[in-house]
Amino acid sequence: QVQLVESGGGLVQPGGSLRLSCAASTFNLDGYSVGWLRQVPGKEREGVSCISGSDGGTSYADSVKGRFTISRDNAKKTVYLQMDNLKPEDTAIYYCAADIAPCRIANMIKYDRWGQGTRVTVSS
Repeated sequence: QVQLVESGGGLVQPGGSLRLSCAASTFNLDGYSVGWLRQVPGKEREGVSCISGSDGGTSYADSVKGRFTISRDNAKKTVYLQMDNLKPEDTAIYYCAADIAPCRIANMIKYDRWGQGTRVTVSS
């Protein structure tokens, strides 16, 4: 059963923007840390950003700091990833994941609940 549903991916030119959404379909996001990870073929899935379920604190990978912004709307059971100044190296499938564990980039790969991913392609 799909627990998280991602949307908002697509094709964008370098320097452009996209906003990804992650909606919880079977549970309430209150108290859950939610993170975004990405994966390209042949490489391991890497953490991009997360937002805490307890205090709303955020964390970002160095590669996206200053360009990506994560936010959440618990009433809508949705977490967003605003991606600006996109680069070709941001091309990947983006997944969201959720857990009651703290928001830490290194721990997100172990999160319990996952979506099926949305593809982001940055190309001219």
